[in-house]
Amino acid sequence: MDPIPVQEMDSSISEINSFVTNTPPNPNSVVGSPSGSSSSICPSPTTLSRYENQKRRDWNTFGQYLRNHRPPLSLSRCSGAHVLEFLRYLDQFGKTKVHTQLCPFFGHPNPPAPCPCPLRQAWGSLDALIGRLRAAYEENGGNPETNPFGARAVRLYLREVRDSQSKARGISYEKKKRKRPPPQQQQLPAPPPNQI
Repeated sequence: MDPIPVQEMDSSISEINSFVTNTPPNPNSVVGSPSGSSSSICPSPTTLSRYENQKRRDWNTFGQYLRNHRPPLSLSRCSGAHVLEFLRYLDQFGKTKVHTQLCPFFGHPNPPAPCPCPLRQAWGSLDALIGRLRAAYEENGGNPETNPFGARAVRLYLREVRDSQSKARGISYEKKKRKRPPPQQQQLPAPPPNQI
């Protein structure tokens, strides 16, 4: 597959194809670069949440990726393997230093000096991206049973990235425990005043 210039990724796009939606393209759609920054924002009559805006940008970026795929790929033919290609493609825009095993800073969360190790997309960013794309796929008419973003290969890849980055960067990705509200003590009725 040929690399896709960033300018093409930032260009404005219409909806992915008729498989995804039967509505005409939204002229107020927001398109962002793979790193998540928006290149142009048009005012919208309804204010969307930050999550919804990011989900739309991610969806449009993935649609542009499919269009620029060689040969171009329709969403109906997209599989988990294509999602993995997309995630690997996004690594070139990463900002997270991931140390190789030969690096003297392998396993150090805060290295004291620069090193030539590559920059990658952080596991947390990829995990959140896949969650948004998975939701967007189903919201745009995709069948949940054939959702390529929920494919087993994608889940395994994310787990592999998490484990390798935790070792390389010395950061443990333990599941956060939910804080439970402290148990409320039952109010005992006030004792009656002493009548002496």
